[in-house]
Amino acid sequence: MKVLVPVKRVIDYNVKARVKSDQTGVDLANVKMSMNPFDEIAVEEAVRLRDGKEHHAAGTATEIVVVSIGVTQAQETIRTALAMGADRGILIQSDADLEPLAVARLLKAVVDEEKPDLVLLGKQSIDGDNNAVGQMLAALLDWPQATFAGKIVIADGKATVTREVDGGLQTLAAPLPAVVTVDLRLNTPRYASLPNIMKAKKKEIAIKAVADYGIDVAPRLKVLKVTEPPKRSAGIIVADAAELVSKLKTAGVL
Repeated sequence: MKVLVPVKRVIDYNVKARVKSDQTGVDLANVKMSMNPFDEIAVEEAVRLRDGKEHHAAGTATEIVVVSIGVTQAQETIRTALAMGADRGILIQSDADLEPLAVARLLKAVVDEEKPDLVLLGKQSIDGDNNAVGQMLAALLDWPQATFAGKIVIADGKATVTREVDGGLQTLAAPLPAVVTVDLRLNTPRYASLPNIMKAKKKEIAIKAVADYGIDVAPRLKVLKVTEPPKRSAGIIVADAAELVSKLKTAGVL
């Protein structure tokens, strides 16, 4: 079974994002970048499917292909996935920040070429929080989808996915091929060891261009302005419950 894992290069989750002075976007100059945490979890699960870790049977996955769409430096993100255990990578170079629909269309073209049995990706990226690519890709492919996966079991030609919903857990069975987006509770990603980092340097990364796929990636939205959220004002201390109720009524909350 071939598994395709899309990964995205984003600002490291430990770094505080800064807005550009002209408010046209987020300042990425001299900022540490890393793999989107949700995508990192997807890579880890794919490796476990191949290696037979946790509840997976060894050899459930036979090949793991990582694909990223972005600038040349996204090769570093792919190398990280290769060091974690992926077999090979594909980089579709694009200097523009593509919208989710354009990303989904490019991924569909990659799926048509690679013909994977499972597409495993993060439920969202921490830079845009759109939570849209997985669902759009499933719609374009006309494949079953399971989102926000907290547990995945592959058996008998289907993916059984347990996901969190309000008030409990929901279990879905999706026949393969399918698209599955993963949540934070699925697993804890491994740290790449030094020997694996060295091995990753020898693994193949195919470099392609958006034009190679003939996909229209023209933006359909225009960002007018990006601003930081307003700073929280200091709270106040009330003497008793009566004063609290009074202030809440004054504020129109009660």
